[in-house]
Amino acid sequence: MTLTTDLSNCDNEPIHIPGQIQSQGFLIAVDANCIIKYHSENITDFLPGLPADLLGRSVTDIEPFLGTNEPPDFINQLLSFGRSNKSFDQTNPFNTDIQGKPYFLIINISGPLFLLEFEPAVSDLKTDLQRQIGRTISEMLADKDLANLLKNTAAQVKNIIGYDRVMIYRFAEDDHGEVISESKNDDLEPWLGLHYPASDIPKQARELYKANLTRLIADVNTSNSKIVSTKQWSDDSPLDLTHSQLRAVSPIHIQYLKNMGVASSFSISLIYKKELWGLIACHNYSPRFIDYRARDSAKLIGQILSSALEFRQDEANQIFKEKFKTIVDTLSKNMLKNNSIEDALILPEVNVMHATNAGGATLIFENSITNIGTTPSEVQIKQLIDWVKINVNEPLFYTNELPYVFAEADAYKKVASGLMVLTLSAELSEYILWFKPEHIASINWAGNPDKPVEIATDGSMQISPRHSFDAWAQEVSGKSEPWVDEEIKSVARLRTEVTYAINQKAGAIRMLNERLKQAYEELDTFSYTISHDLKNPLSTIKGYAQMLIKTSTLESKTRDVLSKINSKVDKMNEMINEVLEYSRIGRLDLKPVNVEVAAMIQEHIKDLKLGYNAAHLKVNIGNTPAIQGDPTMISQVFANLLSNAIKYSIPRGAPEIFIDAEDNEDEIVYTIRDNGVGIDIKQLPLVFELFKRMDNVQNIEGTGVGLAIVKRIIEKHNGKIWVDSQLGEGSTFYVAFKKI
Repeated sequence: MTLTTDLSNCDNEPIHIPGQIQSQGFLIAVDANCIIKYHSENITDFLPGLPADLLGRSVTDIEPFLGTNEPPDFINQLLSFGRSNKSFDQTNPFNTDIQGKPYFLIINISGPLFLLEFEPAVSDLKTDLQRQIGRTISEMLADKDLANLLKNTAAQVKNIIGYDRVMIYRFAEDDHGEVISESKNDDLEPWLGLHYPASDIPKQARELYKANLTRLIADVNTSNSKIVSTKQWSDDSPLDLTHSQLRAVSPIHIQYLKNMGVASSFSISLIYKKELWGLIACHNYSPRFIDYRARDSAKLIGQILSSALEFRQDEANQIFKEKFKTIVDTLSKNMLKNNSIEDALILPEVNVMHATNAGGATLIFENSITNIGTTPSEVQIKQLIDWVKINVNEPLFYTNELPYVFAEADAYKKVASGLMVLTLSAELSEYILWFKPEHIASINWAGNPDKPVEIATDGSMQISPRHSFDAWAQEVSGKSEPWVDEEIKSVARLRTEVTYAINQKAGAIRMLNERLKQAYEELDTFSYTISHDLKNPLSTIKGYAQMLIKTSTLESKTRDVLSKINSKVDKMNEMINEVLEYSRIGRLDLKPVNVEVAAMIQEHIKDLKLGYNAAHLKVNIGNTPAIQGDPTMISQVFANLLSNAIKYSIPRGAPEIFIDAEDNEDEIVYTIRDNGVGIDIKQLPLVFELFKRMDNVQNIEGTGVGLAIVKRIIEKHNGKIWVDSQLGEGSTFYVAFKKI
């Protein structure tokens, strides 16, 4: 079967609303009043004698045709129980019977409706999966080596479910997949090591694998059953089967499986950091059916393996993190000890190249170019810098396919297919460049990865799944090994340390002349004056708006508009106040005293809990040593950091923050960690810039000034601040206070 479409069909196909289900069971969708709005056409095959016009009837009308031992109105009771618990996990599956045969009733939510799916409670598994699960998991986890863990998993899953082929299928960064482990029948050709294009499992399919951790296709050769509804419902809202167990399969995918000779498939999702890492993909060359309870047990295997993968990966990341932290700490100390920042960064024992796993690095600083390790020639580097000046606008840029974005780099791709750029000063053309060599990869695709296209009788192009899955070799050049997250974080941290070192040595090596100093002071005063003068007209606008609101003859729409004006004026006032505060810090004289931080933190937490209505906030306070500084300014620092930690953790549902400090030789480093929404790694270098707000917090109240104020206060105290964060995993802010 083919579909009339363009080449993006696989990514656009609405597979969550196919309008039909697999035929091994039947489906009914009811509203909150238990009125039937949809049902599958095959319902009468399972429940003979049903009324012909089920749509619009109460679901209680079908209960007499179901299990003889069920109490009256039992479906409504199940729905009420699930609604009150906000989940149907406790009732799924519900055991019933039809015509004396055991069936499972599985309930899920579909927008305002409830999906009632009935499927046989009889599996063709030869083993009791629930009894085998403990031993299976134990044998899976017997080896700590990741490759052996995956190999054990494939073998154990095949052993208990008996499918002809079981594969561990991993998604790459570009979403194509690779079979990285396999257990199969002896008579089958191996697929281990084969790659599959991203279009084989398109984006919307991957999203469904995250919503449903198991997926069964019982028989590719059976006909699906259509879902029927009243015209009003079918026109206005196609039935969303995202959480359906019986959801029909895309015709493109069915043809794809047929072309592979596969009659039945079963998959278990593997999740890492809430994203789809891969699948345990099971193929059988004859039809197979696994009942819901067995599938649910199999889901546990996937969850255990997902946790093991996450643990192994986090363990590896921690090793990288500690390694790079030690390197950056050493570079920081060397910069502060050495008279020359440049010399400190290029020492043979520890230098900028070691801050990543690069093969070479180039430091462009104070009109000097210094190369370390294996790099392009000086002429090529100058050419590359010219390209960077025009094309790189962010503080941190990286790519593992430089020749694809800068054609001239093809000449030196063997040493620099990967590039990371840290901008120290765009105005002074000061950068650090890291290079990774070309990693030539020979990829064995399962057939030609280009999506085949056929011409229909009407002349339109149609996608047709490929027929051949014979290994199709492709050599990929011009790419390096990717830059991993810990390398990116390491370079972002190095930027903070270099900036701090430059600022510390500014008095000795970058003396500002009187004209620049005067210009800065005038600009600071100008900022203060303009911000201050803006407040008067805003007060007038607010006053007039409030006077108009009190007019009794105004329409409600007009009142709403005036209320919005009031709100925007308040927002503007808040921003002006913060700009005034930012400007004021530059003019204040610092009078450091001993500041007891513990009491200050306790007071802020108490106020912020009340202000954010966050009584459920969990606070963990560790070491809180006293520091030297201006009490008012230090209070602002902790107020801002704690406020952000709480504010951006509340949307996660169970906000928790951690406060601790480490007393080092010459500084005290405070750590404030949260479990909030986190920051995209690409935006970490922008965090402390004025009026910069991250993309994922635009709907959360804020001005983008608070962290800029914090940074200015810390710098005034000759300290430093940096951040480590993972999107969706929370943020950790580090504040280093100099000992006086």
